Amino acid sequence: MPIMDVRYPRSSLDKAAKAALAERLTDVLIRMEGGANTRQGRAFAWVLFTEMADDDFWIGGRTDNEFVPPQGKFLVRVTIPEGYMNALHKKEVHDWVTSAIVNVTSPQSNTATDGVMVVIDEVTEGNWGANGKTISLDAIAGAVGQPKDGERFKWVQSYYEAKARAYTSAGYPVDTGGLLPSLSHSAGT
Repeated sequence: MPIMDVRYPRSSLDKAAKAALAERLTDVLIRMEGGANTRQGRAFAWVLFTEMADDDFWIGGRTDNEFVPPQGKFLVRVTIPEGYMNALHKKEVHDWVTSAIVNVTSPQSNTATDGVMVVIDEVTEGNWGANGKTISLDAIAGAVGQPKDGERFKWVQSYYEAKARAYTSAGYPVDTGGLLPSLSHSAGT
């Protein structure tokens, strides 16, 4: 259930460009979900646009484009569940998001990527919620139509099993949280 918050300077995107970018970034979100192009997979794909006033977007201590290319500047925060992506997948997401922005805003430029910053924020297991309920990464795969026996979820399972072992060996209390509901600290031993 990733979320993208795209921050950009005022007047960098008109309504048509926002719509085109929202479509491309939604495709990136679906791709990030392992191709979960289902109704529920799309319901998890949120793209938020935050237009920044010129005096609210500072880079290098300045509000002009002294330290950014002329085509503009974008900050995209991609929020994902912890343990959801390995290093290679994160690298792909950085590229996919940057390419989507460049293709909409500066398709003819070779240097447009210089103005795009992508930050991936991982939310600790147990901290996602909707409709007044906690949503576990355990449940997300099934909700978007992805198999729990696939390679992606096997990697997630392995990540959390290692985390459970680390919690157990460090003596964390059993109810600390941050693990899949199917695991406990004692399961990691």
